[in-house]
Amino acid sequence: MIESMTGYGKAECVLPSGKIAIEIRTLNGKNADVNIKTQLIPREKEMEIRKYLASELNRGTIELFANYEENGACKRAIINTDLFKDYAAQIAGLSSKTEKQENPDDVLTAAILQMPNVIEAPRQELSDESWNLFFDAIRKAVKALKEFRAKEGAVLYGDVSKRALLIASYIPEVEKYESERIPAIRERLLKRMEDLKISHDENRLEQELVYYLEKLDINEEKVRLRQHCKYFLETIEGEQFPGKKLGFIAQEMGREINTLGSKANHAEIQKVVVKMKYELDKIKEQSLNIL
Repeated sequence: MIESMTGYGKAECVLPSGKIAIEIRTLNGKNADVNIKTQLIPREKEMEIRKYLASELNRGTIELFANYEENGACKRAIINTDLFKDYAAQIAGLSSKTEKQENPDDVLTAAILQMPNVIEAPRQELSDESWNLFFDAIRKAVKALKEFRAKEGAVLYGDVSKRALLIASYIPEVEKYESERIPAIRERLLKRMEDLKISHDENRLEQELVYYLEKLDINEEKVRLRQHCKYFLETIEGEQFPGKKLGFIAQEMGREINTLGSKANHAEIQKVVVKMKYELDKIKEQSLNIL
């Protein structure tokens, strides 16, 4: 069964010093584009995570978030007193050069504490044991994401399969009106010659009519469109990651449908072609999200 490229998975990693919530989100994309949005992962371990996510999730835009929530066992944040004093001195110097301003100590202190690097939070380093727990949580999040993708894929499968079958079912509707085209074209030519008061040779008229109808023959287009619809359904049934191939098949279906429309020369056939184009447009849209 096919999978969607859109997915979401979440897991938690409990450490002695706190808890890490891991979220992985995927969106559609041509290749595996991995974005790690956390500073918890050491740089030397980042490549390992990227390779794992790319191999497990195949392709798409992949985003990993990790949020650390400390507990009482954590080291407390400390104030950089030297930097605090430096900021305070600079503010005092500015105040002396301007008009008299009221700067209550508590307001000034609160403002300085908001300055960059005044409060230094200890960096959470993952030990080997913690790293194993962290990586295991990533695996759980990936598993949950795959389950999400599978559910979404089942919905996509039902939708695009139904639409491919619908396009194939419209071909007999086209054939219903094909036999009306020859008399209609003949009548239109005769009416035109009558309006222009042109005499004609019956045999020559038939020859010209046959030549004209050969240009409007749509039998090859119908055969190819049937084959493309069949191949589309076989591909979605038989391949694990058919998304890209389905997109190419849909393009070929579009070529045949467009040619049918250009050769139709019949109002009712044109209406059927519009129905085909509508279903194909939905297929193309949905195929972009199939893994």
